[in-house]
Amino acid sequence: MASEQRGKIQAVLFACAMNAIRSPMAEAIARHYFGKTHFIQSAGIRKGDIDGFTIAVLAEIGIDAKDHKPHTLEELAEWEGLNFDLIVTLSPEAHHTALELTRTMAVDVIYWPTIDPSVIEGSREEKLEAYRAVREKLTEQILGLLG
Repeated sequence: MASEQRGKIQAVLFACAMNAIRSPMAEAIARHYFGKTHFIQSAGIRKGDIDGFTIAVLAEIGIDAKDHKPHTLEELAEWEGLNFDLIVTLSPEAHHTALELTRTMAVDVIYWPTIDPSVIEGSREEKLEAYRAVREKLTEQILGLLG
């Protein structure tokens, strides 16, 4: 994304399948760094409670996400419209849905393929490592996008 366009981004929506892991993680990270200068929100195709591992890996870096309230893309569209400058999708399903919902709108939709760390099997520490990897990747991408 060109730096001139980056400066025009004021409202960002992060979207994934359930608004339980990837999109709330991205929302929390973006709010941590840019919450005073940007409107940041997240949504999913379906609703799910925020994942405990997501809360844990965000707490490791000083971000409290335990009060996250899940939303769906359709709810946001009904409540306030999808009035965002940019929608960042983190799963193929969310990308497809975002493109459908915004086909008549002047909003950019970009796709950041992001693994769902909940599918990783193994010990608690192995699972936490998968969530940390997603957290670090999202942090790097968000700082690159908005920083």
